[in-house]
Amino acid sequence: MEHARRNIFLLACCQALLFTNNVTLIALNGLAGWALAESKALATLPVTGYVLGAALATFPASLWMKRVGRRNGFLTGTLFGIAGGIIATAAIWLQSFWLLVAGTLVLGTYNAFGQYYRFAAADAAAAPFKAKAISLVMAGGLVGGIVGPELSKLTRDLAQPTFLASYASLIGFCLVTMAILSGLRIPEPHASEHHGPTRPLGEIMRQPVYVVAVAVAALGYGVMNLLMTSTPLAMGFCGHPYAAAASVISAHVVAMFGPSFFTGSLIQRFGVLKVMFTGVVLNLACVAIALSGQQVAHFWLSLVLLGVGWNFMFVGGTTLLTETYTPAEKAKAQGANEILVFCTTATSSFASGVLVNASGWNTLNHVALPFLAIAGAAILWLGAKRRAAPANA
Repeated sequence: MEHARRNIFLLACCQALLFTNNVTLIALNGLAGWALAESKALATLPVTGYVLGAALATFPASLWMKRVGRRNGFLTGTLFGIAGGIIATAAIWLQSFWLLVAGTLVLGTYNAFGQYYRFAAADAAAAPFKAKAISLVMAGGLVGGIVGPELSKLTRDLAQPTFLASYASLIGFCLVTMAILSGLRIPEPHASEHHGPTRPLGEIMRQPVYVVAVAVAALGYGVMNLLMTSTPLAMGFCGHPYAAAASVISAHVVAMFGPSFFTGSLIQRFGVLKVMFTGVVLNLACVAIALSGQQVAHFWLSLVLLGVGWNFMFVGGTTLLTETYTPAEKAKAQGANEILVFCTTATSSFASGVLVNASGWNTLNHVALPFLAIAGAAILWLGAKRRAAPANA
């Protein structure tokens, strides 16, 4: 147990550094894209590149880690982070929009590997502790919510052109992550993971529990990214200063990861489906507040609710997913989940820039509603199915 706790602590530290990079990119990519893009409708394409890079790399990353182990796999991911940081920094220096998109695409590969920190914690924990292990590693993102926006404010104009030092700082965080990963002691993949019986991926994915776990996690992430990506742009359109937008993003990311200190306990006490459904309700409240006004306070409160709602949906979906596969099926089941999550997020991040530029902030929030309704209906359907199962038995 002590060994598992040490691994969880180190993984949480890596999660903190990953999301420091993530949040810095969230705060900057849309604005840097707006400054460099000839067509302003493409302003959020660097955000999309980041998510698309993760979507393309997430399944190969899972298979690579099955082959070489979690530690070596995570170290591979940080190498992509360093390379992506160098390319993005060069893009700002050269004022090249498409090179920036390429840099964020490579940085997305680092993000793809980092998304497995939570699964590594679950793999190393005993069954009763899995939800807490996932939740505690996710809590590391809280540091990113605090450090990322402050870093973007401090480094934005530290060197010219604008944003040069911000993107360069990402390289340093990847180097620190490599140092922490060197102390990780996760056992090599067990023989059962390589040679145990497996079902076809299609059969795994057709399980009702798998469908709901992936749908809720993907839709929760997609809606969150849809609204979060355009928040700095929308606040700029409303005449609010960059410092206010950075503070709103900071509060949002703290709300995304702060609940992780107790989400696992809530899942153990009330059940995973109730926690996931609460997340949907909080996201609906977020949209209602966003539509009620466009002062800084409206953006702040709606983005805080969006963050907590995402946490409940995503941690809940991840926990539910661990019920659906055997050790030998882990790599492909987790990889398919991550692909679906990131493809949804990539689509929403691209649509975010197009919609906010063409139709405005209110339209963006209206678009989120049917997807939240689908997630809520899926949770209720699985809950009804589980309640009916004992009666049928």
